[in-house]
Amino acid sequence: MSKKITVALIVIMILSICVSITDIVVSFVAREKDDWDIQYVMYVGTNDKDTNEPVYTPDEAKKKADEILIKHFGGYTIQEANGGWVDDDGTVYHEYSVVIYLSDTTKEKVKAAADEFIKEFNQSSVLIQSNKTQTEFYSTN
Repeated sequence: MSKKITVALIVIMILSICVSITDIVVSFVAREKDDWDIQYVMYVGTNDKDTNEPVYTPDEAKKKADEILIKHFGGYTIQEANGGWVDDDGTVYHEYSVVIYLSDTTKEKVKAAADEFIKEFNQSSVLIQSNKTQTEFYSTN
């Protein structure tokens, strides 16, 4: 074999190795990227926006939240919380809230449920957080 052919084969082999390594890295990054999704967290207060009095008892609020969530989602998690804030006039308010965790859904579905919470609980707004996360439904089966 001539020296030119040997050099050409070596260059082709090096390029082939570089392309293979690049393909492996790109596949790994793409696979890792595909594992990420968005977890939505909704914070729903239960005090009426006009009177700052509870719209429902905590048990009634959880029941109403459950009804809304079942209608919109296949699954969810609810936590109870107590929050507070200071109004523009300096008055301190406290309220029972529900914190809702949602995965495997869309922002549009979350906002549709939030619209219903705003109406049902007479709220000014519902806080929605979008957190990048990895979700796995792990099973030993």
